[in-house]
Amino acid sequence: MKTVVTPDAGQMGVYSATGAAEVIREAIRQRGRASIVVATGASQFEVLANLIKQPDIDWSRVHGFHLDEYVGIDSSHPASFCGYLKQRFVDHVPLASFQYLPGDQDPQQVIQQAGDAISKVEIDVALIGIGENAHLAFNDPPADFETEAPYLVVDLDHACRMQQVGEGWFDGLESVPTQAISMSIKQILKSKAIFCSVPDQRKADAVAKTLAGPIDPAVPSTILTTHPNAYLVIDQAAASRIDQASLAEAEHVS
Repeated sequence: MKTVVTPDAGQMGVYSATGAAEVIREAIRQRGRASIVVATGASQFEVLANLIKQPDIDWSRVHGFHLDEYVGIDSSHPASFCGYLKQRFVDHVPLASFQYLPGDQDPQQVIQQAGDAISKVEIDVALIGIGENAHLAFNDPPADFETEAPYLVVDLDHACRMQQVGEGWFDGLESVPTQAISMSIKQILKSKAIFCSVPDQRKADAVAKTLAGPIDPAVPSTILTTHPNAYLVIDQAAASRIDQASLAEAEHVS
C-alpha cells in the first residue's frame, strides 16, 4: 500500500478520481469493459465530484457495484447510500449497469443477488474510505478477514453508529439502523486497485493505527497494507497523527 498526503479534501478527491480514471480507461482498452466498486459517506464527496468530470471515459462500458447500505431504509431516506450514489454518481454518467444494495428489501436476497453478480466479474478499482473505528465498508471491528462471501449482513457497533450521527446523516443514535449490508473484506481486496480516501481530523487516529500495524481484525483497515496496488489518500488533517517514519515514506502532493 502507498500512502499519499494531500493538502486538503479537494486535492484528495482529485488524486483518487484521477487515479481511478486511469485504471478504468486501461481496463476498457484491454478488455472492452471495466468494473468498479463505489463507496459513499463524507469521504467520497470530493472523489465522486471529480470522477464524473474525468475526460475520455466510455461510461457505457463501465459496470458499477455498491459497497454497503443500511438494512431497513429505502432510497428516499436522507441517509440512504442508494440515494446518495444515484444523486452524486449514477445519474451523472451513462453506466452500462449499477448493482445497488436496496436497504428496504430482504437483505438475504440482496446479498445473494449482488454476490452472484460481482462473482462473475473482475473488479478493476474500488473507491472506498475508512471509518473512525477503522472499519472498511461496514466491517466493524473485529472484522471477518476470512469469509469468502462477497457480501454480508453485519451488526453495526456503537462507534460506527455514532459516526453516522456526527456526520449529520441521522438526528440521533436511536434513528441509526443496527445492521447493514456490507461487501466483505476479501471481496474488497480482490479489486485490482484500491483508492482509499480519508479526509478530516476525525479519522486521524484510524489512519495512524492503519499505518502503525500490525494487521489486526480489531483495526480492519490494517488489511489494506497487504494489497500491492492500494493507495491510502489522506489530507493534512487525517495525516496529523501518523508517525514520522510513515510520513517520510508517503508521497506528498500539492
